[in-house]
Amino acid sequence: MTVMTETTQRRNASQDGRGAPGTRGSTAIADTVVAKIAGMAAREIPEVHNLGGGVTRAFGAVRQRVPGGGSGVTQGVKVEVGERQAAVDLNVVVEYGAAIADTAADVRTNVINAVERMTGLEVVEVNIAVDDVHLPDDEEEDEESEQRESRVV
Repeated sequence: MTVMTETTQRRNASQDGRGAPGTRGSTAIADTVVAKIAGMAAREIPEVHNLGGGVTRAFGAVRQRVPGGGSGVTQGVKVEVGERQAAVDLNVVVEYGAAIADTAADVRTNVINAVERMTGLEVVEVNIAVDDVHLPDDEEEDEESEQRESRVV
């Protein structure tokens, strides 16, 4: 009985032209996959209130109310995905009182780690545009407008 080590198996596989099983074929990762990962990773940072500019958030709120409209995870996220690299652009709304530079650094780190770990792509850049600051008073106005909208049948 012959026992083959992993190195021997790889050598034999490469000698017969097939390559290791994990290297046969290709993997394509869609832009939407990277955008969802980046959006979720950005939202994990506590100082991030939301993603997207004012108009984007308004359309996102409408889209979420429509059945089958989607969850809006990619709202405020734009990506470019190549064969081995990805670039991410984020529009962020931060909580009032948060240190914006620190928040951006935390978001950037979390997005890069998540995308690279989950996809194997190298993230070459994460550009962050802070579009707004969420004020505590804004929540009261949001709740009132939701109550008014929910009365309409």
